[in-house]
Amino acid sequence: MRTRPLKVALLGCGVVGSEVARIMTTHADDLAARIGAPVELAGVAVRRPSKVREGIDPALVTTDATALVKRGDIDVVVEVIGGIEPARALITTAFEHGASVVSANKALLAQDGAALHAAAVEHGRDLYYEAAVAGAIPLIRPLRESLAGDKVNRVLGIVNGTTNFILDKMDSTGAGYQEALDEATALGYAEADPTADVEGFDAAAKAAILAGIAFHTRVRLDDVYREGMTEVTSADFASARQMGCTIKLLAICERAADNGSVTARVHPAMIPLDHPLASVRGAYNAVFVEAEAAGQLMFYGPGAGGAPTASAVLGDLVAVCRNKLAGSTGPGDSAYTRLPVSPMGDVVTRYHISLDVADKPGVLAQVATVFAEHGVSIDTVRQSGKDGEASLVVVTHRAADAALTGTVDALRKLDTVRGVASIMRVEGE
Repeated sequence: MRTRPLKVALLGCGVVGSEVARIMTTHADDLAARIGAPVELAGVAVRRPSKVREGIDPALVTTDATALVKRGDIDVVVEVIGGIEPARALITTAFEHGASVVSANKALLAQDGAALHAAAVEHGRDLYYEAAVAGAIPLIRPLRESLAGDKVNRVLGIVNGTTNFILDKMDSTGAGYQEALDEATALGYAEADPTADVEGFDAAAKAAILAGIAFHTRVRLDDVYREGMTEVTSADFASARQMGCTIKLLAICERAADNGSVTARVHPAMIPLDHPLASVRGAYNAVFVEAEAAGQLMFYGPGAGGAPTASAVLGDLVAVCRNKLAGSTGPGDSAYTRLPVSPMGDVVTRYHISLDVADKPGVLAQVATVFAEHGVSIDTVRQSGKDGEASLVVVTHRAADAALTGTVDALRKLDTVRGVASIMRVEGE
C-alpha cells in the first residue's frame, strides 16, 4: 500500500458534509485498504467557522474555499454546498489545479453538466456524482457502467423522499395536503421552505441527470416538463382507489420507439397498486428502469439524509481515489447520440379528468363530443349527482398530451361544465 495519503478537500460541512467527514475518520483503515492508500481530510471550507464541528480539527476549517481548491496537493474535492455559484466556479478551479471532483449538486449538474464534464476531460480529471440523484441508492453507476452495453428505453421513479412521504400520508391516513406537509416538516423530512420539493424542482433536476445518462444525450433542466403536487387532494386519492391505483410524484424519462426522441417529465400520476412503485412508502425513493436486454430493474432505498447521501459520496470517493492511483479516469460524459428532446405535448399518456357538471340530460353526450373532436378515445366514465349538481369522471385511452390538454381546454368552455375539479395522468400500465 502506498504510504503517502491522498488528500481530500471538503466543501461544505452541513448535514451531508459532516457525515462524510465522520465516515472518513471512523472508517479510515477500511477506506485505505479498499483504495490502496490512506485518505486524509486536508481542509474543510465553511461559511461559519465559529460553529463547533465534532470530530473535525478546527485547524482544517477555512472560509476561503477558493484557496483550498487551488492548493496543489489536493487530490480530490468533495462538493456538498449545493446551488449554482460558487459551486460551479469552485469545481472548475479544482479541475484546473489538479483535483478530481465528487459532487452531490443535482441543480448544478442538471443545468451545466455538459460544461463541467468538458472541463473535467480537458484537465484529465474525474467528475463523479452518484449522490446527486437518489441518496444511497446505487443508480448512476449502474446506468453509466453496468448497463453500458444495453439500450435503456425508460426510467420511471420516485426520486424525492419529502413528496413521497406527504403523498403516502395522504393515501394511508386520509390527511389533507397541508396536514401531511406539517407532519413532514415536524419530522425533518421537509425544509422550512418546501418549494423545491413539492413543486417538483428537485425531482426535475434529477430527471435531467437520469435522462442524459440513460439515453446518452444532452438533457438540461429546461428540457424537463414539471408539475408540482400541491393541488393533489383527498378526493384524488379516493378516485385513484376506485381505479385500483395510488398517486405518486414521478420522474419519467422515455425514449420514443418511433423517432428515437426523448422526453423527461415530473408530475403527479396515478399508478396501479400492483406496480412496484406503488408500494414505496414513507420518505423512500425507488427507480424503475426498463432496458432491452436486461428487462425491468428496480432500485430502492433511502433517497436523502446525511448518512445515506454520505454513503454515496464515499463510494464515489473510493472510485476516484482508485483511478488516481492507477493514473486513469473513470467513465465520463456520454452524449454521443444527440437525440432530440421532444416537448410534453408529444408525450403519449392517459388522463383521469374529474368534472363538475350540470345534472341534466345531454351533458354526457356534449362531453363525449368534445373528446371525439380532439381525437381522444374514452376508456371509462363514472357519473354521480343529485339536486342539479353532478360529478363526471372520465379516464381516457392513450393519446398525445397536447390533444388531451386541448380537450380539457374545450371542456372548460362548455356551459354545462361548471368546473374541472382534477386532472391527473395515469402511468405504469
